This record gives sequence, C-alpha cells and structure tokens, in this order.
Amino acid sequence: MLVAPRSSCKFLIPIILFVDIRPETNGRIVYLQIPEGKVVAAGTVLAKLNDADLQAQLQKIKVQLELATINEQRNKKLVLAKGINQSDYDISLQQVNSLKADMAYTQSLIDKTIIKAPFTGQLGLKQVSLGAYTTTATTIATLQKVDQLKVDFTLPEVYQNYIKVGKKLIIESIANPGVKMNATIAAIEPQIIATTRNIKVRANLQGKLMPGAYTKVFLGENQQKPSIMVPSNVIIPDSKVKQLVVVKNGKAKFVNVETGYRTASAVEITSGVQLGDSLIVAGMLFVRDGSDLKIGKTLPLADIIK
Repeated sequence: MLVAPRSSCKFLIPIILFVDIRPETNGRIVYLQIPEGKVVAAGTVLAKLNDADLQAQLQKIKVQLELATINEQRNKKLVLAKGINQSDYDISLQQVNSLKADMAYTQSLIDKTIIKAPFTGQLGLKQVSLGAYTTTATTIATLQKVDQLKVDFTLPEVYQNYIKVGKKLIIESIANPGVKMNATIAAIEPQIIATTRNIKVRANLQGKLMPGAYTKVFLGENQQKPSIMVPSNVIIPDSKVKQLVVVKNGKAKFVNVETGYRTASAVEITSGVQLGDSLIVAGMLFVRDGSDLKIGKTLPLADIIK
C-alpha cells in the first residue's frame, strides 16, 4: 500500500484581470492615442469621437439659458414689486431650471464621446484606426492591470475547511515550473457550485505573471499527514458505495471505501482499508467475494502509481 504525504493540492486556473475598452456611444474617431504595450494612468484620454453636433446643441442651449436667466431676474424684481403674479415668475424660473437640465444632459453625451482609461494598466494592441466609425460593440484596445493580479480557482467542497480569508498560498507558473510565488486568499464564494460541487476562491497574487496564464495552486495543508493512495482504476463503482478488492488469508474480500483527494492517476482512500493491506489491481471483474486466490506476483503501489 502506498503512503504519500498530502502536502499540497494542485489546480489549473486562469489569472485574468483586464477590460475591453469600448465607446459608450456610436461615432467617428477624430482623436486616437493608443501607446501599444505601454502603461497608462487612470483617466488618460485614449480616443475621442466626433461631437460637433452635440457641441452645437450645447451652444444653442447656453444662448437660450442666458436669455431665460435675464427674463427670470426681471420677473423676480417685478413679483417683488407686485407687478406680476407669482405663477408668471414660477414659469420663468422653471424654464431656467429646464434649460440647465438640458445643458447637463447634453454635456453628459459629450463626455461619452471621450474614451478614458478606467484604471492604471498596460494597454494591448490597437484594434481601430483614426477616422473609423465605431459602435458600442467595437473594441478599441484592451487594458491589463498587471501590477495587482488576482487568482481565481476552484476546489472540491471536501476542502472547505482548508481555506479561509487571509490564508497564504503558493502559486507556481506552468510556463516557469519551479518558480514559486505567494498569494493570499481575498474572498470565497459563499455558495458551492451545484453542478460541480466546487468552491470558487479568489486570491491576491504577490508576483508578476502575464494575465490569462495558467498556474498551479498549492494549498500546503496537512504536510505531515500520510494518505493512502491507490490507482483510480482499481475502485469498483456501485450505485450506492465504492469498493476495493483486498486479499485476506488467500481469499478475495470486497470492502466498502470512502474516497477523498484525487490526482490524475490516483485516489485517496480515507476509510475502508489499512496500511499494509494487499489490493488486487487487475482483473477485479473476474473475482468473486470469498473466492480463493493464488498470488503470483506482488508489487508496491509506488511502482504502479506514476
């Protein structure tokens, strides 16, 4: 029986933190400044759409507001002198407020024609050219936040007691095996995914990786606790239980087991067998419970599980 330390749990996960920069309105690009691959600060103007019609509309509202303000001030003096009714003054005041609202709305439309970096990050490749007509579905460029990466990964619900906010993790890049980085769990999804029975976890990475890269996450739990690992193909699934075939006094015995952690080729047995038990690892379907066995060759599981 193979006894292996359960020193870590490994999961392939993506590291992703980026946005597609898109305009909030349709229009023709009249200004474009995308320094590809460069870091830009939050609020940097990257592009601007044609807003000539909106600027003309804003100027028209400003002229109307100027006249309405003069009329409102004149009516204010008249209502104090009992020269006009209060309702007449209220109408002139309402016109001033309405024009101010129209001007604020038009200014908001003009602001939407200016495309700014939402946060400090590294720009990707430029996807449009100056003079191109864009819509709200057009991607101008991508923006990556490479200095504060987050790691999203899932793990089986059986390990929910091994994770908590603030716990330290070890991250290893697939592209650079052996290079370890630290991470800290920042948040845990409060609901288990119903379809996979997994828990989603997010951690803050302390190190540099390319966004979108795949890594391994090491929980590093129970480093001194040995686990019984068997090849995954020796487990006989049943409608209600899982079974292994062990050899007891030269006879086959089917025993019910419970499983835990899984790797690509092995499964952890949490109960049902003991250290030193002998298992049948081939031809289990031809064996009956209690049948006599003739042992031809025995191998340690360490030679079977790779």
